[in-house]
Amino acid sequence: MPGILLCSGVSGAALALQSLELRVFGQAWLEALVLAILLGVALRSVWAPGRRWKAGTDFSAKTLLEVAVMLLGASIDPQTILAAGPGLVAGIAGVVALALAVSYGIGRLLGLPPRMAVLVACGNSICGNSAIAATAPVIGAHGDDVAAAIAFTAVLGVLVVLGLPLLVPLLGLSPMQYGVFAGLTVYAVPQILAATAPVGALSVQVGTLVKLLRVLMLGPVVVTLALLTKPEAGEHGAKAGVPLRRLVPWFILGFLALAGLRAAGLIPDAALAASQTAAGVLTVLSMAALGLGVDVRMLSRAGLRVTAAVVLSLAALGAIGLGLIRLLGIM
Repeated sequence: MPGILLCSGVSGAALALQSLELRVFGQAWLEALVLAILLGVALRSVWAPGRRWKAGTDFSAKTLLEVAVMLLGASIDPQTILAAGPGLVAGIAGVVALALAVSYGIGRLLGLPPRMAVLVACGNSICGNSAIAATAPVIGAHGDDVAAAIAFTAVLGVLVVLGLPLLVPLLGLSPMQYGVFAGLTVYAVPQILAATAPVGALSVQVGTLVKLLRVLMLGPVVVTLALLTKPEAGEHGAKAGVPLRRLVPWFILGFLALAGLRAAGLIPDAALAASQTAAGVLTVLSMAALGLGVDVRMLSRAGLRVTAAVVLSLAALGAIGLGLIRLLGIM
């Protein structure tokens, strides 16, 4: 409870600042989602919450955000999925495969060990820390490699969420195009909400759909790595398997189930409005928790080679994503 109350306080401050923006400027230049992250990071930079707060902040950052993502499935318009077209699904698979190869190549050129390069490639190309955690036992990665990869993606993931909307006017992206672009570049599924909300509802729907399809690539990738990697003792003495729940998280199944119910017309309008409101509130609360969990000093611990590999790989992923948008003629 202390950690949840702490996140609630940061969220309340973010909502108050958004309200102040509306009164002073007539519009919110920074929405509550983004403000919650920034306030959380600012607070963490001057005060590190102790053990008393940890259970609540971890619960808010993970479980509550997963619930918010699941509820978002009820708001997915079937017409949005149809408008994306079957080519987008094949394109996402192609982007992930190409990004994996390019990112691994960048890591090796920069002198990263093979397993470290695989971790960075999977984290960038699929779903950040979740992909790193799922891949590590399969390839027998050591704990220090996993920690270095996760440390940097934790910080860079927040920077991507904050900076990505700024590219909309620079690249001339439409809401549909930006949704696809964000879905292909943002690390975690929950972070897609914060990255796309400032642009519009269409971007949120498309971005979430694309990101979920990208996450579903984790299963085939992990299975392929398991087949290609030679059995070797890892940190704990043996190469371990990956539980099914890591390949297909429960909230993704819930998201798809609610999207299916929406497509079948089985969700009443009143329930739809309530789910959207609940998802919005939980997301702001979770973004506060996410900010409270980010230690900007972790950047210096990741190492120059890892930093360069992750940044260059992310830039390559963005370029590949823009290429897919142009190739498919998404408007």
